[in-house]
Amino acid sequence: MMKKMAAALLTASMLTGLVGCGASSEPTTGVQNTDTKKEEASSTTGGEDYTYGVDKTFYSQEPVKYSMLFSDHENYPYKEDWLLWKAIEEKSNVTFDLTLVARTDYEDKKSALVNSGSAPYIIPKTYDERAYVSSGQIVPISDWVQYMPNYQKCVEDWNMEGDLTQKLREDGKYYVLPGMWEEQGAGYSIMIRKDIFDAAGVDIQALEKDWTWEGFYDALKQVKEYTGAPYVFSDQYQGACTLNLAGIEYGVKAGRQANGSDWGLQDGTKFNWDKKQYEFVDTSDNFKELLKFFNKMYKDGILDPESFTQEDDMAKEKFYRGESYAYAANFQQLADNLKNEKVQDKNAELYLVTVPGGPAGNLRPELSRLENGIMISQNALDDLGEEGFIKMLRFIDWLWYSNEGQTLSLWGVEGTTYTVEAGKIVLNPDIYFNGINPDGTKKLNIDYGFGGGVFAYGGTQDLRTSKMTEEEVSYLERTNSSREPQKIDPPILSNEDEAEELELIRVPLTDYINTMTMSFITGTANLDTDWDEYVKTCEAKGSTKYIELANKIFENKKSLLGY
Repeated sequence: MMKKMAAALLTASMLTGLVGCGASSEPTTGVQNTDTKKEEASSTTGGEDYTYGVDKTFYSQEPVKYSMLFSDHENYPYKEDWLLWKAIEEKSNVTFDLTLVARTDYEDKKSALVNSGSAPYIIPKTYDERAYVSSGQIVPISDWVQYMPNYQKCVEDWNMEGDLTQKLREDGKYYVLPGMWEEQGAGYSIMIRKDIFDAAGVDIQALEKDWTWEGFYDALKQVKEYTGAPYVFSDQYQGACTLNLAGIEYGVKAGRQANGSDWGLQDGTKFNWDKKQYEFVDTSDNFKELLKFFNKMYKDGILDPESFTQEDDMAKEKFYRGESYAYAANFQQLADNLKNEKVQDKNAELYLVTVPGGPAGNLRPELSRLENGIMISQNALDDLGEEGFIKMLRFIDWLWYSNEGQTLSLWGVEGTTYTVEAGKIVLNPDIYFNGINPDGTKKLNIDYGFGGGVFAYGGTQDLRTSKMTEEEVSYLERTNSSREPQKIDPPILSNEDEAEELELIRVPLTDYINTMTMSFITGTANLDTDWDEYVKTCEAKGSTKYIELANKIFENKKSLLGY
């Protein structure tokens, strides 16, 4: 099925150069030309004033400058003299005409520039491109990726076709070049005080290999009995991250903060792969079981009642002071806690557990291998013409999708910021980055410009783990070795009118679900007596209508997805 989906995806998007990444076993028009296309895209064929290709450095014989929107992060603000700029120019003979925008204003400025038709050529740090598709100001980049050999190699070698279906829009094309990882990251989980769990007689490392949320509850209860604490788990993100993690394992959708930050609730639907249709899962038995579980955590004094209302800093402070022993976090937060010695007990041992499993299986918390990505302004095609546009794409292909470019963006210059020892990247000892070399006097992103969010995302598993501490690598390996990847649901390829109709249903419906989730967990609503009314209200708010429309759209567009 995935091969069939891949072939349809690439054909619909006119990606003749990518058909070989996952072509159907049945002959399809254009497949015979695939190898020729890929060969032409993979090396200089004559006539160009630049070199490019897989395992080749892009280099322009003439100096080139491309305009680019730049998200200026307050933690590592832009510097004109960063080594990053010099290194890119020396390698490629390319410089940037930057439009600098504060990170906090980036989305608003991006929207204004795109909608006014004055956007720079390269628009990185794009998480959601949907609002820009109808403007006509963004290039449908899937029409052009056949000219990007390193991008194609990533798609083919890592079987990225299923991931890329998530970026398809209603016309069967996609409008952003996503960052791509060879494997999923480990994502968020639960950080614990392992020293306390050990003292309570809980062997976390033995339990976590195949435990469930019920097993996690038993471990937390044992810690509560040992410590006598009023609660053990005091969460940040108003519980939304934890609900999302559990929702994955229960096969449902859950987790949204009061400020609208959606961790996993989304539209309350999942795709039934056996029936080939969407289903509304947040009125299912599994959703009810999820709510029962967290209600038990709440009633039994395991879960801090303030978890659903407190600010994130309050949850962290409780953990630092030793008033709680678990909360949802990612490994970067664990590394930050260790580096800055935030936990008051200097004998504390922090540990990120693998996410417990549930009725849907033991699944990895991270769904997609895609990162935020790059939109290309129509201005680039208009101003540069087709040949100049393809040249720019091949520069982007090198910097963002080749191993050489990705390593440069992340680690900098070999011999200056890092060395390679026994095939492993070793950051210079006087430079700090991402928990590595905590005593370093310089910082890779602040002082050199490398490892920043505009350039450094995506790559091989080796590159991903190269920026991790040994502890983080251990967490990633524990997760990937004991958990199965989630199946990626096909997107709902709605047109503008359909999307508006779906959204009019989704917003009030999921607001109600989120409110009732909190009510059921905290006991202000009773799962035994109020559940049927909850289901009826969801139907009255359009849950059935939403599913009917989603499935109608799927039937009309499924050929684009390979069905």
